[in-house]
This record gives sequence, C-alpha cells and structure tokens, in this order.
Amino acid sequence: MALAFLTPAVGSAGAPCAPVPQPRLRAAGAAGAGGAQLAAAAVAAAAVGRSVACRAAAVKKKGVKVVHGKEIPWNLFSPKAPYKGKVVKNVEQPHTLTEQTGDANWETCHVTFDHGGKVPYLEGQSIGVIAPGPDKKGEQPAKIRLYSIASSAVGDNESSKTVSLCVKRVVELDGSYANREVGEDTPDKAGTGFPENKVYRGVCSNHICDMSPGDDVLITGPTGAEMLLPEDPEANIIMLATGTGIAPMRSYLRLLFHDKAGAEGGLKAKVSGLIGKEAKRKFKGLAWLFMGVPYSKSLLYDDEHKVYKEKYPDNFRYDYAVSREEKNAEGQKMYIQTKMAEYRDELWEMMQSEKTHVYMCGLKGMESGMAECFGPIAEKNGKDWAEFAKAMKKADRYHVEVY
Repeated sequence: MALAFLTPAVGSAGAPCAPVPQPRLRAAGAAGAGGAQLAAAAVAAAAVGRSVACRAAAVKKKGVKVVHGKEIPWNLFSPKAPYKGKVVKNVEQPHTLTEQTGDANWETCHVTFDHGGKVPYLEGQSIGVIAPGPDKKGEQPAKIRLYSIASSAVGDNESSKTVSLCVKRVVELDGSYANREVGEDTPDKAGTGFPENKVYRGVCSNHICDMSPGDDVLITGPTGAEMLLPEDPEANIIMLATGTGIAPMRSYLRLLFHDKAGAEGGLKAKVSGLIGKEAKRKFKGLAWLFMGVPYSKSLLYDDEHKVYKEKYPDNFRYDYAVSREEKNAEGQKMYIQTKMAEYRDELWEMMQSEKTHVYMCGLKGMESGMAECFGPIAEKNGKDWAEFAKAMKKADRYHVEVY
C-alpha cells in the first residue's frame, strides 16, 4: 500500500539521502591502522556533509517536506499566492449529505474542486480555503480555514485533478456574536433561513456550502503529516471520527477499497476484471471505523461503508454511535467511547500489535474518551493508559487531529 507521491529524500545534487556505508576495517600493522582511521574519518566527514546537504534540501526544496525519509507535497500554494480552482459537480455524492434534524446547523456538504493536477496531496492531508470575508475581525479576504481532505489522492473521479471536502455549515442563533441582525438572514443554498433571529454564519463554511459548479475557489496547501497512512499493506487501522472528522477516514477508505490505485496489479487483476470479479486489494489488514454523530440523519458516507462491508467483510468493519438516539445497556448516551467499550477487549488486543494504528479526527473530547474506555483494561493488564498511548505516539501509531 505504497503512497504514490512519496519519493526518497534527495540531496542538492539529486542523489538519494541514503545512509553512508561504514568502512570495512581489517587487521593491519600501524600503517594499516592509520590508513583505516583516515578512511573512517573521510567517510564520517562525507556522512556529515551528506546529512547537512539533505537537511538543506528538505528545507529549501519548495513544495515538499521530508517525512520519515520520504517527500510529500507541502504548501505548494500560500495565502498570498493561492491556487484558483473551480467548483465541479460531485461524481459520487450529493451536495448536501445530511437531512433536516431541526437544528440550525443540520447541514453537511460534500464539495469538489478541480485543481488541474496542480495541487497534489496524500490521503490524510488538508487544504486551506480563502473566503471573500469579512471574517470576525473584519478582514477581507478572510483568513484561511483548513479542512481535512475527504477524497483520496486521485480524487473522486480518479483523475488526480480534483479534491473534495466534507464541510459542516456553521449556523448559530442568538449567541454572543452575530454577523446578521434580526431581519437580515436570508435562506442559504439549502433553503434554510432565520430572519427572526440574530445569526452567526461561519464565514468559510457558508462560503463553501453555498458554492455551485463553475464558481471560483482559492486553495492553499496541501499541508499536514500527522494523519498519513502507514505503508505496510498488512497494517490494522482503527479510525475514530466525530462529524466531519470522517473526512480523512473517507480518503483512506477510498484508496483501500475503491480506487484502482489500491487494487492489486498484474495478470490476476486483469483476469478478474475480464470475468467481472472485484480485483483484489493491496490492503490485507483490518480497517475498523467508529463514527459518532448526534442523529442518524447526520450519518456521513453510510452508502459507501455498506458497499465496502459487503465486498470486503474480512478487511472492513464499521460501527456508529448516534448520541441523541441511542443508549447502551446502562442507559448512557451512545458516544464513540461508549460504542468502543462494547469491543474493549478486542480493540485492546489489536493495539498490542505493532501493526495497529489508531487515527482520531474530530472534537477535542475524543482523547479523554479513549482514556475512559481503555484506562480500566490497561490497568487490569498492569499498564497505564496515558503511558501506553504516549508510547504508541512515539512509535508513530497514534494519530490525532482534533479541533
């Protein structure tokens, strides 16, 4: 499950930043020993010089960042020089993903931008969007807002020229801050309006959710290295998402279970295609998604999850926690940690393996929920959950992006 864009880091002359081989020392007389020492010193000096060159290249080479010895796309476009993309029609999802719940901020949208192949990115990265403004501080254009990318690296249409976002429309009524006084709010693209209230509409989220095909969009990035997938095709991936925190998880799942880029190549794959069978996937591990939303009408990409489960039951599992509609056996609201507690032993056992990675995206409280869920079983096994999670982070197996 190699990530297509990743390439070895290179020095200023274009040579890969590979480890410098150590000199082979052999028994010798005084002169031989002196020669060996000189050789060792020369190699050490070369290693230091090479290391400095590689670090310099990592800093100076525009548009890339070296992560774990690999180059990834990084800030190709800045707030002062953004890329002007175009909104295009979705090929996989409707514009509005959710249904009316009675809440003011009920709507979440899936929006696709054409970037012409100029904004390459990896699964797990983010882009910035610049809205016209004014924002809360009165700035025009507004400061950039970062959004986790909801499409795989090849995009929903697999052309490598589009990027999709999953954006919740922020609408707050009669709060401490408003950018629309009573009588000023008009219906948005979804037809929702609140003329009888003081209203705050999130500047960038409403800008994106009100977009239509053909509209211009100013894009920055890509950025982010915290949520990148492991390259091991046999890795296990436990994904925790609240609301639009599903975005990076969708990008992973598209690659793992949908895109041609994630399918096995070679003769067997061609034969499978000819006889109408699903091509086998490069991914051989288990991807297990836990998603939390307030209402069942707020579920995101459920249709895709059902397809993956049907086609790849040995490699994909998913569980939902619908907090305002479900309770557990003890009568507690069903949050992600409540749902995970039902599988506590199995998940704990999975996390003992070095092949298991945890990905968490969404509300800040998610991390404390993990402690609530796994603290007792860690203690039962003679471990401290905080220390265990810290060790997983150090091993690059515990990935967190919360807001």
